[in-house]
Amino acid sequence: MTPILLTIACLTVVTLGYIGLCTASPFGDCRKCRGMGHALKADRKGRLKRGKDCRRCKATGKRIRAGRWLYNRFARIYRAGTTN
Repeated sequence: MTPILLTIACLTVVTLGYIGLCTASPFGDCRKCRGMGHALKADRKGRLKRGKDCRRCKATGKRIRAGRWLYNRFARIYRAGTTN
């Protein structure tokens, strides 16, 4: 198998896998708070305690995946254009 065909096959597998992931689980952990919903901060003694709520995920710990966001946007535009 030539390297180009191998590259195309690998990219196809990765793309189909990501589409399957977005279909099965449209929400992933927030990258900023790592799915906790808040930041951790240390007090003067070095013990960890709860910090402020995450503004990105609004303290839920979950964010919509980029592929699912694109699909939702495409579907909304398509529905708006086909309805009378």
